[in-house]
Amino acid sequence: MLTYYSLQALFLARMIMLWLGWLLDRLLGDPERLPHLIVGFGKLISWAEERYNHGEHRRRNGAIVATLLILSVAVLSFLLIHFLPSWLSVVLGAILVYYCLAGTTLIKEVEEVFRQLSNSLDAGREQLSRIVGRDTASLTEEECKVAALETLSENLSDGVVAPLFWFLISGVPGIVAYKMINTLDSMIGYKNERYSEFGYLAAKIDDVANWIPARITALLMLVVNMQWKLRAKVFDEGRKHTSPNSGYPEAALALMLGCQFGGAHAYGGLIVEKPTIGYSTHALGDEDLKFALQTNRKVEVLMVLIISAPFLIFAVL
Repeated sequence: MLTYYSLQALFLARMIMLWLGWLLDRLLGDPERLPHLIVGFGKLISWAEERYNHGEHRRRNGAIVATLLILSVAVLSFLLIHFLPSWLSVVLGAILVYYCLAGTTLIKEVEEVFRQLSNSLDAGREQLSRIVGRDTASLTEEECKVAALETLSENLSDGVVAPLFWFLISGVPGIVAYKMINTLDSMIGYKNERYSEFGYLAAKIDDVANWIPARITALLMLVVNMQWKLRAKVFDEGRKHTSPNSGYPEAALALMLGCQFGGAHAYGGLIVEKPTIGYSTHALGDEDLKFALQTNRKVEVLMVLIISAPFLIFAVL
């Protein structure tokens, strides 16, 4: 039976896991030479997709696969965290938080796009292809910059704010389950012939899991830059997006920078028309990149402080 003091210890442990995991991400980014939790998730999803994405019941199969994978990682992480010795559960929890955050790597990848563009357009295109799904071979320098910053804003929610939000809601099982949800969506949540049925439920779960975090992300982006007056425009522009969530952080950055996201893009040789978000007022430069990167870092810090507050208050009272 949980007592007040055991709950107090639990909240303190969660705060330590959070800060250690976040600091590891700030210092190290994604580990290049070590096994990565999310890579493991991807391999599980690929195996299940190859085995079960066929026949007459693809939607049912996909729903079962998504549900089992999400529940499995949540339950397994819960058991590990709550039944290991206290010090070991804190260490493991911090490592899992670290694996579930992608703020530092995202910033490095986007920064590298701009750096490579200063060398050559082809090098910038190649670097951009690492972080976007669209075809990059024919993009102009400005289109590469826009695509990189569009990805930066969208993934501030998916890679930082949403994982932290779900950690606040349900600790390590919450953040791990969210990353499985997000990985499922990124691999099988496409509306095409191969995945539209099998990935149907995975995409819907991802929409639900990101609904609140995406809007929180947009608002925090305005707060850290003292641009609260733009909130109505951000929500007007954000709801234009074909995704129920991605448009809000994209709109926040586009409106603050004076650039435009969306429009026609090629994916696998096919042109996909997306609504435009924001208004282009100037060509993007290094100052715009600096502003966008600083926005991401400030939002990270603010989000960590916000979700630390209830843990800290309960731990010390």
